[in-house]
Amino acid sequence: QVQLVESGGGLVQAGDSLRLSCAASGRSFSVNTMGWFRQAPGKEREFVGTINWNSRITQYADSVKGRFTIARDNAKNTVYLQMNSLKSEDTAVYYCTASSTYSMAMTKTWDYDYWGQGTQVTVSS
Repeated sequence: QVQLVESGGGLVQAGDSLRLSCAASGRSFSVNTMGWFRQAPGKEREFVGTINWNSRITQYADSVKGRFTIARDNAKNTVYLQMNSLKSEDTAVYYCTASSTYSMAMTKTWDYDYWGQGTQVTVSS
């Protein structure tokens, strides 16, 4: 099993930046792809971005491309989500996720094996 714990959420104003972190523990050596999803009230959980094991491949949702950046530090078993130029529509609970495999276009929730508990990000306009 792999445990994922997110941190870094909070309340910010539109245009501000925020960095989320997600620490993996347990059988973290088995993790290949790590990613972020988000879920706004009344909406389905949606893909934000993903990064493969050696950080050479990243993929982002169109809604965050150019504003959000995913990075990972395998020595610390941690993945980060740097969010810049935040908008009110970015308000959601953000979930870290991980998979033991990698394939192109891992943008669906069922592509992933492990999930964190989520961290709230609120952007006021």
